Amino acid sequence: MNKTLLNLAKFGISFGLIAYLVADPDNREAFTKLAGQPKDWATLALAWLACLSAVMLTFVRWYILVRALDLPFSMKDAFRLGFLGYLLNFVSLGNVGGDLFKAVFIAREQPGRRAEAVATVVLDRVIGLYMLFVLASAAIIATGLWNTQLEQIRIICQGTLLATGMGFVAILILLIPGITQGGFSGFLERVPRVGPLFGRLLGAIRLYRQRLDRLLLAALLSLGVHSLSSLGIYLVAQGLPGEVPPMADHFVIVPLAMVTGVLPLPMNGLGAFEGVVDFLYRHVPVNFPVNVGRGLAVCVGYRAITLLIAMVGVGYYLASRREVVELIHDAEADEIGSANTGRAPRGEMTEGAMGAEPAVGIR
Repeated sequence: MNKTLLNLAKFGISFGLIAYLVADPDNREAFTKLAGQPKDWATLALAWLACLSAVMLTFVRWYILVRALDLPFSMKDAFRLGFLGYLLNFVSLGNVGGDLFKAVFIAREQPGRRAEAVATVVLDRVIGLYMLFVLASAAIIATGLWNTQLEQIRIICQGTLLATGMGFVAILILLIPGITQGGFSGFLERVPRVGPLFGRLLGAIRLYRQRLDRLLLAALLSLGVHSLSSLGIYLVAQGLPGEVPPMADHFVIVPLAMVTGVLPLPMNGLGAFEGVVDFLYRHVPVNFPVNVGRGLAVCVGYRAITLLIAMVGVGYYLASRREVVELIHDAEADEIGSANTGRAPRGEMTEGAMGAEPAVGIR
């Protein structure tokens, strides 16, 4: 009952944010203009192709991480589970999101190597999230936004650069064997609430320390994912009537907005993502005025594209409905059991972190 109320509250927050944004008179004017003017459907089709390619590239990244541990897994399975997980990020009203679904499935298929199986999902998300900051930092440096006169944007950009640098230092520290095993790692695993997250992350790092080449490849693929996502949203803006900020600015705006996918909101930051994009659309471009509501209108177009991509998962669901329902039931039962015993759910980091790779974020 408490979980149901919590999920309803999350949807309430998200749709409340959307209602607040749409209620703004300037935003309503932007939507009126959008509805009454012609669209470039060919460009919007290219946007869909770019976003679809980004999503499929995340499946390839996960496949590489799984095979790095010599787990029996096919590219076909990666795409099937990937699309099903992507769909669940949209339609799941319960506790089972796309990442938890994938973790439960692969853990069940590898009963003797469950920790390794779950580690692939954990690392997939962590790598994707960090590379979001890396791409945003590269774009911030290239455009000089870190030194802009607008204080709000300067703080965001400098904070992003700081987070990226701290993440890099943390990665170097975690590669030291004594950090991920022994007394210090045991202390981290006992930290209240976040201890299970640290435990799974440290376990994943121990497993992959001898496979750094695969981690590097996964990181490079993540850059491709985020670049295609940024390009996709830029093409959405090109396909809709209205002004379009430069492409370089989209490589700052989109990664920063997609970080909102770590928030425990449905559809990976629904409402927060739109608000951040609309704000950045109006403040990031230098000497390029953008009307209020333009970013929100572009987000609506992007959401429509992601829904079309999620429809691919419907086909996979219909083809294996019984198995999917059974897996969702297993995941829900496991989470209920973990709540009763106080242990962390099998295959789950945290509700927010495991939902961090988005339908929106596609990290």
